Amino acid sequence: MRIPRRKGAVGMPSRRAQVAAVFALAALLGVSVLYDSAHIAASLRRHGAGPRAYAKLSSSDDAAAVVSSAAREEASSAAAVAAVEAVSAHAPPAKGADSAPVEGTDRPDDPPPHQQQEAKKAEAEAEAAAAKPGATAGSSSQDAPLIEEVVQGGGGAGHGGALEQRHEGTCDLYKGSWVYDESRAPIYKESGCSFLTEQVTCMRNGRRDDDYQKWRWQPDGCDLPKFDAKLLLEKLRNKRLMFVGDSLNRNQWESMVCLVQAEAPWDKKSLVKNGSLNVFHLQEYNATVEFYWAPFLVESNSDDPDIHSISDRMIKPTSIAKHAANWQGVDYLIFNTYIWWMNTPQMKTVHGGSFSRKHVKYDEIERVVAYRKVLKTWSRWVEAHIDPKRTTVLFMSVSPVHMQSEGWGSPNAVKCFSETQPAINYTKKLEVGTDWDLFTTAQRVTRSMKKVPVHFINITALSEIRKDAHTSVHTLRQGKLLTAEQKANPRKFADCIHWCLPGVPDTWNEFVYGHIVSSTPQQQMPEDQPHR
Repeated sequence: MRIPRRKGAVGMPSRRAQVAAVFALAALLGVSVLYDSAHIAASLRRHGAGPRAYAKLSSSDDAAAVVSSAAREEASSAAAVAAVEAVSAHAPPAKGADSAPVEGTDRPDDPPPHQQQEAKKAEAEAEAAAAKPGATAGSSSQDAPLIEEVVQGGGGAGHGGALEQRHEGTCDLYKGSWVYDESRAPIYKESGCSFLTEQVTCMRNGRRDDDYQKWRWQPDGCDLPKFDAKLLLEKLRNKRLMFVGDSLNRNQWESMVCLVQAEAPWDKKSLVKNGSLNVFHLQEYNATVEFYWAPFLVESNSDDPDIHSISDRMIKPTSIAKHAANWQGVDYLIFNTYIWWMNTPQMKTVHGGSFSRKHVKYDEIERVVAYRKVLKTWSRWVEAHIDPKRTTVLFMSVSPVHMQSEGWGSPNAVKCFSETQPAINYTKKLEVGTDWDLFTTAQRVTRSMKKVPVHFINITALSEIRKDAHTSVHTLRQGKLLTAEQKANPRKFADCIHWCLPGVPDTWNEFVYGHIVSSTPQQQMPEDQPHR
């Protein structure tokens, strides 16, 4: 049975009404899309990036949506918006090679890890392709430089803060060039630091050229922070910083003293030498910069800080407690041991008794084996006695010597004597006699330490280039300045081990400075608590 339709009931709308509804809906969608596009564009402008900055994200669906939205911002009508949406649905993703790096922290998604690595590799290759003045040191299977993650925040190179990164990712601080820069080097003047010993004051001792002071290290992928003594001393307030090791660490300690001493009035700073321990005290900061003599880290017959020129050197590879008692409670510990191992290819090890006995029983083992034993003893002590929440530990890699001039293409030269320029024009591999087995041993031991992380400061390859910066004949011998006759015999008397100051150790301390100022704040000592 057919039921008749009532008048006034709701039925199908007319075609005219349908067309009007479609146009109204399209207009509403157009307004919504334009609003979204404007919102996205405004957000990008707030964070310092434009639509191209997000092209690196184009491998994901989110990136395509952002690129499409950015394009839709330029549309001026609902019809244009519809056309853009239709095209973007089938458009290939934008290529990151034509885009700028992403800045800010609120981007929707990061690129996949493998694409990040590819981008970093491309950027690194582009950097390497650029011509750059100065001498370079790079990575190799031999030096295996430590890759340091660049710390974000805390100020850039111009503010004395954390390392300034030139592009995203990690930066190998030790791969770069020596750049001659009179405007930024040296950081201090030899004549302005009264705490320097005669061993390292090369200009005062008769050296005529001072170009060795004017080279600064420039990493390829980032900038070292500008050394700010006030900022460092604020980090060291109520704290102790101690260098432990041989005369090269003493060389570096003198550098650090000179880098910070100008910030204190003359009557508010002091230097006290007491046996193996030298303490530079800055009263206004209640801070100390110290050096402790322990050339092998463990006990040896060379532990006397004044009388230690012993050719028949012996060590106790498992005896460290005597020295280590002086390291406890220190906030920043910087260790090294190298040059005293280089006398002989074998090392004499003693397992008990006194070195002063006439007949000392010892074993003779390969140098690298003994070195590994000592560093294992040292690492066990560090992990058993150091609280990483309070103390930061660093280990300096080996400081190279320049005794073999044929190693930098000057077979007729006499060691480092009369060298005035770094090895900037030598294209072959430098062969200056560095024991890379000891280098690798130190690197592996420090990397294996998990409970207490140790920062391995890789100064070796970059310092090999600096054949020009040693004290040579402008130094002491047995506590006295070389005579004119001794200076005339550089083959015997030139010191191509230690470094003039100002000089190369200042750069080493810039690495140390970067670690300290970039580290998280450690627990402060109460103001009324004795410093030592």
